[in-house]
Amino acid sequence: MIQQETGFTRKFGIIIGGSGLVGGALVHNFKKKLGYDILAPNSKKLSIREPDDIKDYFKSYRPEFIINAAVVALDSNPKLTFETNYIGSINLAKVAIALGIPYIFISSAAVLPSGDDLKETDTLPLTADMSNYAKSKLMCELTLEHLRKTEGLDYTVVRLAIVYGKHDHKIQGLQRLLFAIVDQSMPALFTRKGVRHTYTNSKKIPYFIRHVLQNRDEFTGQIYHFADPTPVELSTIILTIRNYLMLKRPREIFVPLPLALTGIKTMLIATKIMMRFGIEARLPQEIMFIENFYKSQSLSVQKLQDSSFTDPYSDVDVFSLIPDLIQYYVTRWEQLNLIPLINKCFFDPEKLSQDFLDTPQELLTAIHENEIKPFTQFKKLS
Repeated sequence: MIQQETGFTRKFGIIIGGSGLVGGALVHNFKKKLGYDILAPNSKKLSIREPDDIKDYFKSYRPEFIINAAVVALDSNPKLTFETNYIGSINLAKVAIALGIPYIFISSAAVLPSGDDLKETDTLPLTADMSNYAKSKLMCELTLEHLRKTEGLDYTVVRLAIVYGKHDHKIQGLQRLLFAIVDQSMPALFTRKGVRHTYTNSKKIPYFIRHVLQNRDEFTGQIYHFADPTPVELSTIILTIRNYLMLKRPREIFVPLPLALTGIKTMLIATKIMMRFGIEARLPQEIMFIENFYKSQSLSVQKLQDSSFTDPYSDVDVFSLIPDLIQYYVTRWEQLNLIPLINKCFFDPEKLSQDFLDTPQELLTAIHENEIKPFTQFKKLS
């Protein structure tokens, strides 16, 4: 377990967007492991789109820093995306200026073009044809720098790549890829050979932000790519997950992009027809980024490596966590009946769920006779 630094002073901060994968990791680690006092209001307690909500909330709670990890769904309408991702984020920046405290903004590699070894300065031009998500994130970054120059905002942008980690209740990002493999809805590889992307471990993010907060002179007014140093080929990740699950699909066949786009158009038509008959149907949000599956995007982390931050989990990457990710998410999806049972010998070593399914009376007898867990470990409390 990582210890707090000597002389650490407990601080109070507010984290916005605490229900997501990144925000949840921040809240958990700041509270449980890093020793901070944290509030993480949901949208019912604090709507960052409403100035009056913000003023009332921050009159009651005056934090020493704000971390903003809030974001709407990728396929949200332009109004909601603009008001939440941009207006809400700048509202919080204005609060940080008024209180004279640091503001940490979580941004995304969506503001970058495709390519290799992309630096922090290699952003896309702000244009109308960007996705609403990318547009809102880039506008935030530009406005934060404007506020630094004009109003003295103390901010840091932490730009993430494809985030992986446990404890995300939404099926998105890398989890969407895992779900498609588990659900056997991916017959082949929807990518090109050699396409590589950069990944970010959600568990590491809180430690970097803690370091950023404690070293403001170094990190104020800066943008940092926070990601694993080595990019990974997308097809390798897909096939690794498939092999862990001992499945036959997806086959090692690369589907050309034009064929993939034709398939998506067909699904969109089918979805619209189903909705006319009152059947709820929705394609995954990530479909809008299908072309990204066919283009490499690797982020340079040289600036991060040259900083004073030291990675506390330098030996952990996406491949080392795949078994844990599979066990966590597949078990959860099975419990929610989102997927059929796969291989209970692997995901349920004690086979209690299989006993529950097939021999409930024998299982109940064994529990009553204190022969098996889950109840025997509570004897230690007596």
